[in-house]
Order: sequence, then C-alpha cells, then structure tokens
Amino acid sequence: MYLAASRARQDTGDPATAPGGRRVAGAVIALGSVSLVTDVSSEMVTAVLPLYLVIGLGLSPLQFGLLDGLYNGATALVRLAGGHAADRWRRHKLVAGTGYALSALSRLGLLAATPAALSTAIAADRVGKGIRTAPRDALITLHSAEHHLGRAFGVHRAMDTTGAMLGPLVAFALLWLTAGAYDAVFVVSFCIGALGLLILIAFVPGAAGRDTGSTSPAAPRSGPSLRSTLALVGAPGFRRVLLAATLLGLVSVTDGFLYLVLQDRLDIDTAYFPLLPLGSAAVYLVLAVPLGRLADRIGRRTPFLLGHLALLGAYAAVLVPVGGPVLVLLLHGIYYAATDGVLMALGGPLVPRERRAGGLALLQTGQATGRLLASVLFGAAWTAWGMTPALVAAACALAVGLGAAAVILRDAR
Repeated sequence: MYLAASRARQDTGDPATAPGGRRVAGAVIALGSVSLVTDVSSEMVTAVLPLYLVIGLGLSPLQFGLLDGLYNGATALVRLAGGHAADRWRRHKLVAGTGYALSALSRLGLLAATPAALSTAIAADRVGKGIRTAPRDALITLHSAEHHLGRAFGVHRAMDTTGAMLGPLVAFALLWLTAGAYDAVFVVSFCIGALGLLILIAFVPGAAGRDTGSTSPAAPRSGPSLRSTLALVGAPGFRRVLLAATLLGLVSVTDGFLYLVLQDRLDIDTAYFPLLPLGSAAVYLVLAVPLGRLADRIGRRTPFLLGHLALLGAYAAVLVPVGGPVLVLLLHGIYYAATDGVLMALGGPLVPRERRAGGLALLQTGQATGRLLASVLFGAAWTAWGMTPALVAAACALAVGLGAAAVILRDAR
C-alpha cells in the first residue's frame, strides 16, 4: 500500500515526495518564468493603455470605465470555463497554454485604433487571461505542499511581478525611441508574449493524468462535472472566502483609474505615466515572498484583510495628498503582495484536488465580476460628480466592505 501511494504521488507530482515540502517545486519556478515573460508583454500594454485611450483617443472617464471594466471583467465567466475544462479533461497545461496564446494574439488587434477593434482586442486579451489563470494556479497548488502554499505563490508572484516591472520600462523605452509610436509597443508585446508561450510548452510539466502521461489505473477517465464544481459554493468555508473576495473586488478601484487619478492630482508629466505601475510592482516584488511566508505562519485571512487596508491607505494618500506618489505606490504594492497569491493560498486547501482549478476559478470569477462593476461605477461617478468626490465615495465603500469581509471571513475554514 505504501509503494502504491508513493507511486501515485510521483504520478501526480504531489510535493509530499519532497522531504518536508521545503523546496519550491520546479514546476512553480517554470510557471514563474512563463508569467515573468508574459507579464513583460501584458504590462507593456497595461502601462500605456489608460493614457492611450484617455489622452490619445480622447475617451471620457465613463467610456474608459466601460473599457476598463471590460478589460478587468471579461475574464469573469471564462475563468470558470477554463478552470472546469482543466479539471474535466485533466489538461491543466493545455488549457493554460490556450489562454496564453489568445492573449499574445490579441496584441495585434490593438493596432487598429477603432472602438470596435479595441474592444475586441481587449476582450480577447482578458479572455485569454481568464482561461489560463485558474489552471496555472491549480498547477501551483498541485505541485506544492499545502503548508507552504503561501511561499509557493509568493515565489511565483515575485517572478510574475519582475515581468510587471520590466514591462513599463520596455514600453517607456519604446515610446521614447519611436517618438510616441504606440504601434511599436503593441508589436513588441506580441513577440514577447509568443516567447512566453514557447517557454510554457517546453518547460512546464502538467498536473496529472493525460497532462503527465500517467498510466495509473486508478486515475479517472474524466474529471468532475460542472455541477459538482458549482456545488463548491455550498461548502461553508469556501462560500465565505468567495463572498469576501467578490465583495472586496466590488469596492476596489482598478489600477488604471488609480494611476489616472494620481497623475491628475499630482500633475505628473504624461511622458512618465507608463512608469507609475513600476513603483507598485517594485514593492510587490520585494514583499511577495515574505508576506506569503507570513501568511503560512499566522493564517492567510489576516494578511488578506490588511492588504485591502493598505489599498484604503493609498486612496487616502491620493486624497490628502501626503507623501506624494511614492507613498501611494508603496501602499498599492503592499496591497497586491498581501492579497493576490494569498487569496489563492487561502481558497486552495478548501477545494478537493480533483476540483482545484474549478474552485480557484470560482474565486477569480467572483473577484473579476466585482471589479468589472467597480470600474463602471467609478467611471460613472467620476463623470457625474468629478474625480475627487468619486474617489471619496470609493474609499468609503472600501472601508465598509473591508469591515464586512472581516466578519465574513471570521469563521472561514
């Protein structure tokens, strides 16, 4: 029986085979490398897109809010579809690769500066992200020891954030060298995204079954049904985490809006706008692993909530303003380091292994849906009331949502 269990762990890549689970799995490092390269590609676009749409194309805050909501929320349903497909077919790597490929191809659609083409390209990029995220995060959990999930996600997110730091720098350099040619940014972004896909194909192992070539007779021919995945909502602990993630997504202003507000209130030269995400990414990079390890030690609920408190502090620092852009970007980076991977580490153990991708997709879908609505509402509030009243309303909503989430997560196990 012991030999059978040991063989099964080898077939599935279970981290229990590593003594004490102390080493970060090679699969996590490989996935981090893919994310690093892909984030260079995506953050090149993300860094210039708000300025391109609002300053370059003259979109109103409401119009930008709709596109930004599409950018952040188009992943909502496809996250669930991608996660379920990965579990059902036991093809986590294949499903993730499809998402990476779609995102890379979408960069070429940004070359057409018409509203319809832009909307289609943005939606395609976000659909690709939605398809790949849950299978990728499921691979991380399936190749890592449960008591070290915070560290595993911290390492992955640190590598991911390295790409997020390099992306704006590459975009800034290209815009400077080409005298503001956004087309050059989009073409180079496509090439780098294609490189990330090649790294995934060459170096990332699968999770189980057909992904790894396992021939274990105990392995089922197909994974769980969609109904069984959706039934996870009925599990009390998971339901609380899902509700809290959705609520906090609904009361969080998206990055694009925060950078636009920061640029406007502090009168930052538009030439330096693509560098604003660099500050947040630098803080995220430094703190992702330490906060992940801290979450493993003290519990993941507390850092997750404190991260949103840091976001509330960033809003306050913009409104006062105190500390200039440095304080805002510092708090914004802390927010991501304490919440992004920590949420997946918090929700992952509450989901059975065979439904891991689908369960994480449910969490991501709830959060993405909340952010979609948040972006549209903030854009409408900015258009109707002005920038400052809209940000005050957002800060008040986040404060209330944070208190409610603390109560919701109190008994989440």
